[in-house]
Amino acid sequence: MKWFNLNAIWKEISKIRWPKKGDLLTNSVQVIIFTGFFVVFFAICLVVVSALLNALGVL
Repeated sequence: MKWFNLNAIWKEISKIRWPKKGDLLTNSVQVIIFTGFFVVFFAICLVVVSALLNALGVL
């Protein structure tokens, strides 16, 4: 297996830029806020659609 070379693998692994603690915290907070926004958005959509269906007499 000529393409499988451990030295090349270690060389590529050393090129990885791992996130710093501050970057990781910032990104995590952004993901939580983004997810919370969509939870609220879809909950509001559910209430609106349900109210429209009730007004039409479907539900």
